[in-house]
Amino acid sequence: MKIVDDDLSFLQKTSNDDLLVLIDYLTKDKTGKRRLTEELTKLPIYQNCYPGRLNYMWDDIAHELQKFGGNTIMNKLRGHGVYYREILIDVCKHMKVNFNKNARIEFIEDSLLRKCIEEAIEKMSVEEMRELIQSMNIKVTNFSKEAMTVALQTAIRLGGFASYKIAVIVANAFCKALLGRGLSLAANAALTRYMAIFAGPIGWLLTVIWTAVDIAGPAYRVTIPCCIQVAFMRKMSHLTEEEKMQLLA
Repeated sequence: MKIVDDDLSFLQKTSNDDLLVLIDYLTKDKTGKRRLTEELTKLPIYQNCYPGRLNYMWDDIAHELQKFGGNTIMNKLRGHGVYYREILIDVCKHMKVNFNKNARIEFIEDSLLRKCIEEAIEKMSVEEMRELIQSMNIKVTNFSKEAMTVALQTAIRLGGFASYKIAVIVANAFCKALLGRGLSLAANAALTRYMAIFAGPIGWLLTVIWTAVDIAGPAYRVTIPCCIQVAFMRKMSHLTEEEKMQLLA
């Protein structure tokens, strides 16, 4: 039984390429093999729609994500998983994100994405920070690592680094690390230089996350990247084609 989840209904209007990332997170492990617990690939609609017509099965994708967020036994008893908001809040708590659980879903997702970027900044080398500061045109009193860390994190919190750019950078880094490919939107973007700077630090962050996940439970290997991807997709769904072009300019 599928539950109507208003926070995921926008998936029906997103691009096939972005849905392909989400469905691969749900169905494949880090080696590219099918997950033992996934049920999506067994559906007739999957056979008909994968990989080129995924919008036709967006609700099945949402249903699979909801089940990964719920307890297996409880899912069997109630016939479905849990709402996306519950999954997102659980991920944010696990990753020690500072957020308001009563906020709009977009704000909670923003907090998750910002946490990833800020954690990555803390692990950047002095050279990487200097390059990022220069590319963002941030003025700093000195180039010590402490001063640059504060300057960069302040700029991000004050909107000096647009939330759309943060969404692309974080989602692309997760996609490349976990699926071995980047987002289609980022393929020829002017964001390339930012993604290159963040690639190493976010890769380090993923290593830390997975170490904690192995202790806490394997479901996070699915729900964390899925929440990152959904957050990115929601950001993009709010943009017009003209705004997307400006983002990439």
